[in-house]
Amino acid sequence: MRRENFNRFCHSLPHTSHVVQWGGADVWKVGDEGQAKVFAVGMGDDGTGDWLAVSFKCSRLSFDMLKDAPGFRPAPYLASRGMIWLQRTSPESMDDPAFEAYLRESHRLASLNLPKARQRALGLNQTTAGRP
Repeated sequence: MRRENFNRFCHSLPHTSHVVQWGGADVWKVGDEGQAKVFAVGMGDDGTGDWLAVSFKCSRLSFDMLKDAPGFRPAPYLASRGMIWLQRTSPESMDDPAFEAYLRESHRLASLNLPKARQRALGLNQTTAGRP
């Protein structure tokens, strides 16, 4: 996934913010200032705009399915501290549109860590008539 596509997609998700930190990484968060939760980190540009790595929060099932798949690995630093995060290092196992579904789910999972009142105020994770 190219850097510009990664940033464009993450920006399209609701209530996101972007900062550049940790040695020039594009860090995407959901929520608002003071309570935002990280859901994706894009690092390592090879000079052409192609990403060498995108780390993202995932479910335990996704982690177990993808951690040893070509183009994926447990996210350095995060996974070693018990967090369920993967890092996509290349598009070997899935194309960008499929990967965007994982980023969307990462956004949702991170938003679940916001206080319930904040989730309601932002209109995140709401159900109506028994449907999400």
